Amino acid sequence: MAMAIAALRREGRRVLLNTPSPAATMAALSPAASQSQIAPLGARSISTQIVRNRMKSVKNIQKITKAMKMVAASKLRAVQTRTENSRGLWQPFTALLGDAPSVNVKKNVIVAITSDKGLCGGINSTSVKVSKALQKMTSGPEKESKYVILGEKGKVQLIRDSRKHIEMTVSELQKNPINYTQVAVLADDILKNVEYDAIRVVFNKFQSVISFRPTLATILSPEVMEKESESGGKVGQLDSYEIEGGETKSEILQNLTEFQFSCVMYNAVLENACSELGARMSAMDSSSRNAGEMLDRLTLTYNRTRQASITTELTEIISGASALEG
Repeated sequence: MAMAIAALRREGRRVLLNTPSPAATMAALSPAASQSQIAPLGARSISTQIVRNRMKSVKNIQKITKAMKMVAASKLRAVQTRTENSRGLWQPFTALLGDAPSVNVKKNVIVAITSDKGLCGGINSTSVKVSKALQKMTSGPEKESKYVILGEKGKVQLIRDSRKHIEMTVSELQKNPINYTQVAVLADDILKNVEYDAIRVVFNKFQSVISFRPTLATILSPEVMEKESESGGKVGQLDSYEIEGGETKSEILQNLTEFQFSCVMYNAVLENACSELGARMSAMDSSSRNAGEMLDRLTLTYNRTRQASITTELTEIISGASALEG
């Protein structure tokens, strides 16, 4: 009997020790505690929350791509008009002085025109690939080929494996609206700082909003042009004209070459800027459509997950009620 009473006393002490205090009881009833208690039961809602966050981020991306498309479209109209007008500026020089892309000279300069910004499809990669191919074709034991890079994207790609061949880089050319004076100063700076026999300008010629064509324009130095003319090579229609006045043919060729280079550069920069804006419009339009499709799939996934969660909870409630009734 004494042993039974002692066992009861021990059990009473355990019950008293395990009884929660009033402070603990109040803490258990607090919202934070209730959230922590129901967290395991609400584990199914975590997936819906993740999908909801993903839907929100996709919507924000879609807004950005749509805005970028509208900005590119508004800029394209103005640049396209100037590009079409600039084509009539350099075409007479091509007829007068010719364009000899296959000419074999010792000192070659490749002017690669790219953009400063990305998100415009493969327009910069195309220019870089053509420039690299030209550099391989014009290099040799007795030849040298140098790069003059316009645009930050072309610089980033070419500097990886062609650092020693880069002679000059220019960035932020399109920060302000492009005009002939700005490009003429740049062309004069290139001619003063780079020795050349032939300059090959690589750019993307604008055809439509969804189409552009890699294009090469070649400008020969006055000395090479005279040699080609004396050796019987066809150098435009210059030889069919008579030279009057005090200037010699060399001086006229020097002036014409400088003016031709500035005109070709002006048209090439505008053509590439126009192609960039068109490619950005297409890229942002595709991105907006892809974001819309992704949003539709996420909405379907969210609805299915939510419906499955509701069905599971209803099944558990009905099962519990049936168990209580039984």
